[in-house]
Amino acid sequence: MGNFLRLHKFPILLCLSLVLFYSSFAYDLAREDFVKLLMLYSAMFFCSYKLIQLEKNFWFLVGTAVLLRFIFIVSLPNLSQDFYRFIWDGRMLLSGWNPYLYLPEELISVGTSPIAQAGELYEGMGELSGGNYTNYPPLNQLIFALSGLIAGKSILGSVIVMRLVIIAADIGILHFGKKLLESFGLPGKRIFWYLLNPLVIIELTGNLHFEGVMIFFLVLSLYLLQKHQWISGAIMFAASVLIKLIPLMFLPLLLRFFIKPKKGEYQGYLKFISYCSVVGIIVAAAFLPFVSSGFISNFSGSIALWFQKFEFNAGIYYVIRWLGYQVKGYNIIETAGKVLPVVVILILAGLVFFRKNNSIQELITIFLFGITTYFFLSTTVHPWYIITPLFLSIFTRYRFMMVWSFVVILSYSAYSNPEFRENLWLVAVEYLVVFTVFIVEVFRFEKSEWIFNRKNLSVP
Repeated sequence: MGNFLRLHKFPILLCLSLVLFYSSFAYDLAREDFVKLLMLYSAMFFCSYKLIQLEKNFWFLVGTAVLLRFIFIVSLPNLSQDFYRFIWDGRMLLSGWNPYLYLPEELISVGTSPIAQAGELYEGMGELSGGNYTNYPPLNQLIFALSGLIAGKSILGSVIVMRLVIIAADIGILHFGKKLLESFGLPGKRIFWYLLNPLVIIELTGNLHFEGVMIFFLVLSLYLLQKHQWISGAIMFAASVLIKLIPLMFLPLLLRFFIKPKKGEYQGYLKFISYCSVVGIIVAAAFLPFVSSGFISNFSGSIALWFQKFEFNAGIYYVIRWLGYQVKGYNIIETAGKVLPVVVILILAGLVFFRKNNSIQELITIFLFGITTYFFLSTTVHPWYIITPLFLSIFTRYRFMMVWSFVVILSYSAYSNPEFRENLWLVAVEYLVVFTVFIVEVFRFEKSEWIFNRKNLSVP
């Protein structure tokens, strides 16, 4: 033991510091206190970076990653109120009510909510969530219901159950992410750039966002594809979509992975169509029990709101919005919200047809570029959204997502304003830093011609 302490004294000191910082974050931080939030986050980011850099013992890092997550176990999320809606949806489902068909505010106003603590949950989720239909897919809803089934009427109990599911997913990511890294000839230790990233721990375990569960199924599907088990991979990909819809944008990017030039293109097309069919059938079957006359309009309308009504921490869109005010004299979000997705689709099509995509590693790099483009052009980019491209980046040589995972915390300055008004100077700093690193890396690694695939994206 004495020898262990002597050899690991600096990592142990860093670990203890992280325990103190995360404890303060979980139990003694209000999101309105942006200065404290920024200082704690910066300290955690620095300590995590140095810990990964200095510590060579893989299991020491595993233990630290798990320990830091369990610090949050009995705390209520302090940076997000979405968990109240999760509990609401889960209890609705357990009561036999379709959560996609009812607005919380309507049920509260007429006093017909079938669930316990309806008033407290509605007040907690806020008017924005309570005034819109849910857009969480069925497998996510099942987890919400599971938390209600186990915890009963306890809000904290439901939080603990959901938190344990998210921690379990991160452990699964550790296992399959490490295997996938090693199959590429990369050090398994890279997985800790995800697992020990403060953004990941805070937003997933701390604030109960389910991107981590989605990523677990996604990395498992990629691992199965690497093993040429494409049917099992399709099933896991469908499970990922049933947690969050965002992986759907990756489906067309799989086309050239299946189609190998001069090596049976017909079989490649057939396999791609079959893969997409398996995903489509499973996703459709999961939604089928919820389908009714109002489901499609409610669900699609709720998703459309994120493109045409909501604005938060956007990059390129804010520049477009400013130009719109100069030309039109009003906010053009409805027009931009329809045009920008089309631009994203065109860019994704370019990635499909102009990028080399013969291996899983190259596929992941294309996934990274695709989802990054999507968020660069989005009208709403909450901090936890970028966790998916952050995870993908650890399999590539690109590090701009690591930078973004640090500067994205600047977006929380909006909560320090009583009117929830963003500090656009801080948003500008965030995106200026990210765009600069992104452009430098693209030119460095791709010599300004990456879109035509004149360079192989595999990590040396």
